Amino acid sequence: MSDSKQESTLISPWDKHNEELVSLVHPSDWTNPKPAARYDLVVIGGGTAGLVTAAGAAGLGAKVALIERHLLGGDCLNVGCVPSKGIIGSARRAAAVRDAEALGISGPAAKTPDFGQVMERMRRLRAAIAPNDSAQRFRDLGVDVFLGQGRFVDAKSIAVDGETLRFKRAVVATGARASAPAIAGLDTVPYLTNETLFSLTERPQRLGIIGAGPIGCEMAQAFARLGSEVFLVEATHGILPREDRDGADIVRDALQKDGVRLLCCGKELTLSSADRGRVRLRVESHGQGYDEVVDKLLVAAGRAPNVEGLDLENAGVAFNKKGVQVDDRLRTTNRKIFAAGDICSPYQFTHAADFMARIVIQNALFFGRAKVSALTIPWCTYTEPEIAHVGLYEKQAEEKGMTIDTFTQEFREVDRSILEGETDGFVRVHVRQGTDVIVGATIVGAGAGNLISEITLAMTHGLGLKKIAATIHPYPTQAEAIRRVGDQYNRTRLTPRTKALLSTMIKWQR
Repeated sequence: MSDSKQESTLISPWDKHNEELVSLVHPSDWTNPKPAARYDLVVIGGGTAGLVTAAGAAGLGAKVALIERHLLGGDCLNVGCVPSKGIIGSARRAAAVRDAEALGISGPAAKTPDFGQVMERMRRLRAAIAPNDSAQRFRDLGVDVFLGQGRFVDAKSIAVDGETLRFKRAVVATGARASAPAIAGLDTVPYLTNETLFSLTERPQRLGIIGAGPIGCEMAQAFARLGSEVFLVEATHGILPREDRDGADIVRDALQKDGVRLLCCGKELTLSSADRGRVRLRVESHGQGYDEVVDKLLVAAGRAPNVEGLDLENAGVAFNKKGVQVDDRLRTTNRKIFAAGDICSPYQFTHAADFMARIVIQNALFFGRAKVSALTIPWCTYTEPEIAHVGLYEKQAEEKGMTIDTFTQEFREVDRSILEGETDGFVRVHVRQGTDVIVGATIVGAGAGNLISEITLAMTHGLGLKKIAATIHPYPTQAEAIRRVGDQYNRTRLTPRTKALLSTMIKWQR
């Protein structure tokens, strides 16, 4: 089977957009270069962590080889962030049209979204972004790009496509993949994961989703807005079990408003085949039994590290079911081999992989001592409203024995949010008790993923709520809510004694 045909089994349908995508990130006519005598750095894995490492190291003058067995760009470009946000973008517009009358905009009734066009748009935009991750771009950056399965021969060399690459340092950045949990009957039915969901060309009339984490919630809302009847199954109570409960409840209400049927506290989940390739889903939720037949089933729970086929043991690199074992400087048990990204990180986000790669470059090439524990990593679930977080949750602070003060600003009290009709949500900031030192924050609302960056910046550079309160924010904006949290902190400093002193000073000046 040719390379292009092999990759078309991973990326489908084989239309002009996907053909363009594959021609960029795994070109069928690619010829691997003749290996250098020795590389300063060999990177296995062409996802975000691998690409950033390779580009950064080459840009600094290192001789770099990059190995990828499937598609450059990894999950993010091909089956993750990029395609999912393309679909979410269309779904949000569909909801805006649906809800326009509430804003005084009337007109012909909105048509049912054209699912085929939505997916075609996603594929077209994905292909348009793909040149950033293309094999040709990295060759132009001075990286030797090898397409094929890489495996460690020993602690100093890697084999790929019949060639042997010798290295001073190496990086394992092979990422992770969807992994289905143990569910009765799952092995007897067809199901989708994030790796196959984006190949759909027809809207499923009824879609079952197992797992109410970020992927499950994002896709549940998006597909419901695009016209599917969605059943979202979650074993725990509510959705987004790791998030702030008040925030998760707001997102839950939004999903249910969009028509998602939430079957939480799901017990005795079993799956079986139904007619015409459909799936029968049986589950108990809050004491009530459900027996539903769905056209498609998405399993959005579970990830597994891509360690197979690497022969890590030949290089003395330890790994387990969670991935490659690393220390705080991202060194493996072989100190000349590093790891970065989803293969070794509990924070499986593109932006986390990016900054882990930067740590690897410093430590592998320049005797750096950068630590991954020093990173301040935010994240966001792109539902509507979005929910974003950085730092500690209240429960985590308690577990650490840290006493905190919490300040919350509701968006329903922020003028811009009122005018936009987007009042659900809040900004919540945790500080060390008696100080303005920020230890964590959650934002729920429109554009929360953008807003959290202000707090992340403050935490990264040691700026407290006093500095935020003293920073002028344009009026009217949703970001004003962050400044108001700073104002709340300042008001706690106005003790009765301080107030009495200020009152005396004012009277003295009369």
